[in-house]
Amino acid sequence: MKLYIADDTCSRAVQLIANEIGLTPEIVHYDVFGRSASNGDDFAKVNPLLYVPALSLDNQEGILAETTVVISYLADQHPEAGLIPAHGTLERAKLDQLLVFMATEIAQKHIPLMRKLLTVEGIEFTTNKLLTAYKVLDDRLADGRPYLLGDKFSVADAYAWATLWVRRSGVDIGHLKNFAAWKARIDARPAAIKALQDEAEIVAIHRAQIDARAA
Repeated sequence: MKLYIADDTCSRAVQLIANEIGLTPEIVHYDVFGRSASNGDDFAKVNPLLYVPALSLDNQEGILAETTVVISYLADQHPEAGLIPAHGTLERAKLDQLLVFMATEIAQKHIPLMRKLLTVEGIEFTTNKLLTAYKVLDDRLADGRPYLLGDKFSVADAYAWATLWVRRSGVDIGHLKNFAAWKARIDARPAAIKALQDEAEIVAIHRAQIDARAA
């Protein structure tokens, strides 16, 4: 199993879930701007849309892309880990609803802010949309639950953690204390710590390769 990631992107959610399950995929870094992969692969052949995550499966059945799809697939393959409700249940439908909400109202809203693509009015509008979305998550945690679905960590927590790009997009959510406490819990999980360490290591290796070629 091979997992293509990029620095500080939603691919961290897949790393986190893989670590929680105990999987050890080969981690390949894709340089979004230079368009090179740390193992030399032509990433355009892996995912023609040129974005991560992309998961190459050992059974030669092709590539899985889209963060919510990949994390749900991995969790479904390992139900013993308890990271996702069962298919066909109301709980699963509610989880899927939450994942779509976070994809559209959080992950996708950060991108134009980070890339400086908006007018002044657009910045205000998009920032307010993000603030509203993060308040929805903060309100979910207001009853004292440790994680977004309740007492147990799930793929929803992994996705929210991996798309928390407020520093890069300039959105201040410091007033959301429930969400801040939730983030601290996720940051402290060994699987999250390992995800960040593994990412930093492969990014450093790849950047050294790029620098060496440029020298």
